[in-house]
Amino acid sequence: MNTTLSPSSVVTEDQFGHRLAARLSAGNLELSHEVGERLRVARAQAVARRKVVRQLGMTPVAVSGGRAATLGAGWWTRIGSVIPLVALAAGLVAISVMQDDSRTNELAEIDSALLTDDLPPAAYTDPGFAQFLKATDATSESSEH
Repeated sequence: MNTTLSPSSVVTEDQFGHRLAARLSAGNLELSHEVGERLRVARAQAVARRKVVRQLGMTPVAVSGGRAATLGAGWWTRIGSVIPLVALAAGLVAISVMQDDSRTNELAEIDSALLTDDLPPAAYTDPGFAQFLKATDATSESSEH
């Protein structure tokens, strides 16, 4: 996990490191010269290999006209993060409108077919009409065979 440290936490870490080094150095007085030298070399190597935490901040960038712009902050970043959400919302609204129009056109075709037919719309709800259609289907099937 990469995290950036605030300046106060960097200072706190440095203070802790200095206290720890002082405590380790105080314990060196009891060790032999050879062991103390090996520890000193090991500490120097550890300090040389330590991980340097890079502070992320605003980086100035030259822009035409002599003005400066910054990357990583500002209202351009906010606009850039909002634009995909706006495009998604617009796409969903467009899809909804197109589906509503399609459904309305289908219903209009059905209504116009019913209204322009020879039969009145009330005939479709008559129970005798359903029997008539069944009988008509049966006679048309028998005449085809």
